[in-house]
Order: sequence, then structure tokens, then C-alpha cells
Amino acid sequence: MGPPHVQEVLAVTTTPQAVRRASPRPRPPADERLPGATPAPAADPSAGLLPAAEPVRLLDPTGTPLPAREDYPEPPVEALRELYRRMVIGRRFDTQATALTKQGKLAVYPSSRGQEACQVGGVLAVRDDDWVFPTYRESMALTARGIDPVEVLTLLRGDWHCGYDPAQRRTAPQCTPLATQCVHAAGLAYGEAYQGRDTVALAFIGDGATSEGDFHEGVNFAAVFKAPVVYFVQNNKYAISVPLSRQTAAPSLAYKGVGYGVPSEQVDGNDPVAVLAVLNRAVAHARAGHGPFLVEAHTYRMEAHTNADDATRYRDADEVEAWRDRDPVARLETYLRARGVLDDAAVAAIAEEAEAYAADLRERMHDKPAVDPLSLFDHVYAEPTPQLVEQREQVRAELAADSDSEGER
Repeated sequence: MGPPHVQEVLAVTTTPQAVRRASPRPRPPADERLPGATPAPAADPSAGLLPAAEPVRLLDPTGTPLPAREDYPEPPVEALRELYRRMVIGRRFDTQATALTKQGKLAVYPSSRGQEACQVGGVLAVRDDDWVFPTYRESMALTARGIDPVEVLTLLRGDWHCGYDPAQRRTAPQCTPLATQCVHAAGLAYGEAYQGRDTVALAFIGDGATSEGDFHEGVNFAAVFKAPVVYFVQNNKYAISVPLSRQTAAPSLAYKGVGYGVPSEQVDGNDPVAVLAVLNRAVAHARAGHGPFLVEAHTYRMEAHTNADDATRYRDADEVEAWRDRDPVARLETYLRARGVLDDAAVAAIAEEAEAYAADLRERMHDKPAVDPLSLFDHVYAEPTPQLVEQREQVRAELAADSDSEGER
């Protein structure tokens, strides 16, 4: 502290009043100091945040490569070949799951046919120890991540929980409520970063989810706390039957990021090469500690919203046919054939692998799961209410009566 006289001086000169008197007057801006000087242009607060005016595209719809881009370098050819393989298997899985629904093996199934580039590109852009937060439509993405397809479909069979271990698979349960995963992804990503780990969270979102409050809360939280999360919006043009034009007047959904200070990009979601290139950059941005990134992929679901939906009520056949010509699987196959890394034998081998995958799923889904109807009443309340107890006993009595009837036959 020093001698007593020094302490007395410090006590006087460090009072708030003394500090205010001693503080130098801030220098005025340059345009005030120099008469006639041209004011310095204000910095653009949106610089580095806005997406490209047009979706990023590296292949045209026929599979022909477009000029290379320095900002989005093409992924290694080995990664693109694996992307193709998993897309083919994913499409066959999707077709098989749709058939299982028609056979009564699934309660409901939301197809992602047509969105293969997004489904598979998303999981290939992250590491196995990163976290994925899916929606109800990401069954294909989860199988591409290596999760057993029967476990993926467990929830859609009518079970009350998902069939895989979220902690082990680093994959959150599929969620039906829109956009709730946006908040969960932000929180987990922030927690991982707080503990010094370089984990990235990838949150899949549909275009309809961007109209929900949880989307805005999640993105805002992630931006403020620089949580390493990538929000991946698959804009398939309809929130069930509501077209995009009735959801937003923004130039594209990617522009929603600028309002939160989040860099964003839009990409042709049916261009597998561009999807993976853009997501690679977004994931690298988040992993480097720069905070969240928002990616919007322009794509299209070829099937109805789910097997319970009649898509002909809100879109016509011509629209669907136009998108069929932009098939992401055919697009990538054409490109890889031209590169000389895919031939007839390789295509046939991958198709055979996909058929074996579907056959195994079909066989294992024939086994009916053992279910206890009374489990419907478990975990509803910590302490069952009188009404719940009464309902449970009614079901118990009905089951007993059915059992007695079976025994009498």
C-alpha cells in the first residue's frame, strides 16, 4: 500500500468525483474536429452476415459442374462417393418405411424423399462426437448416421420413447413439436463450449419451424453466447399445406439470421456437392468458436407431408414433376460418373447393398413389439391423479375381459 502519506493521496484522488474531474474529455469524431471534412462512412452492421443473393450451387440440375468457388471448395471426391452411397441407401430405406406404413407396421411416417442431399449431407458434415438434433422427418439422416433403422422407427411404431440411446448416439430424440430442438441445441452447444470441448450441435429445421418462437429464442441465445451450433433449415416449400409465401415475406429464410447477428447462407438443397461444401464451412465456423451459423437449403419433399396427408389438395402434379427433374441422387451420380469414380459395377453394388438393407429392415419389422397397454399410464404424473387411476383400472378390466373371452373360444 505504501507510506501513509501516499495512502492519503490515493484516497483523495481516487474518489468518484476526483476520477470524473481527472478523466480527459473524449476527443470528438474526426468530422467534428476538422471543419469541412467528409464524414467517415458508417460500418455496415450486416457485413459478413447476409447470405448470397442466389443459393450456392456447384452442380447444375443435370450434374454438370459449375465454376469452382474459393469460398466453398468442393469436398474430397471420397466424401462425395460416400455421400452418394448413403443417399442411395437412404432413399431405399425411405421407400421401405413408406411401404411399412401402408402395411400397418408403422403408425405414421414422414417421408424425406427428394431431400436426400440435405439428410445425408447434414450428418456427413459433423463428427461422430458432435450432436445432432433432428425433427420428425430426419429418419433418413439418423440411419445415415449409423443408427439401427429399427431403432429409428421405434417412435413411429407408436412407442412412447425413441428406440436409440441419445447419449450414446449423440443424437437427440426425434421431436414432433416444431422448433423445440432449436433451444435444446443452443443449450447443449453452449454447455459443451463452456466445458472446453469443441463439440458442434447440428439442428435440423423445417421451413415451418422458423415461424415458431423456439426458433427465434434458440438462435438469439446461441448468438449472444456464441454457442457452436449450426441451424440447418430444409425449406421444402410447405409447412404441411401452408406455402412459404404465407409464412414469410423475407427474400429467403436465410435472411432471418441477420436480425440476430448470425452469419447465414442459402444453398441449392438438391445439389449434394454444394450442400456438403456449405455445411462444412458452417460447421468449421462454429467449431472455431465464432458462434452459430444459419444455413437454408432450397429443396422439395416429393411425397406428402406424412402418410396421413393428401398433398394433391395444395400442390399440383406439374410442380412435383418439375422438382423430379432436379433429383439429387441422379445429379450426383452423373457428376461422379463424369469424374471417373463411379461406374456401372459400382452403381449396381451400391444398389444391391441398399436392397439388402431394406430386406433386413423388412424382416425385422415383422416382429411385433411386446407392449403393455397399462404402460400408457406410466410417467404421466409423479403421483397418479384419481382420474388417471380410474382410467387405468378401466383399461385393466377391459384387458381382463378380453383375455377371458379368448379363453372361452
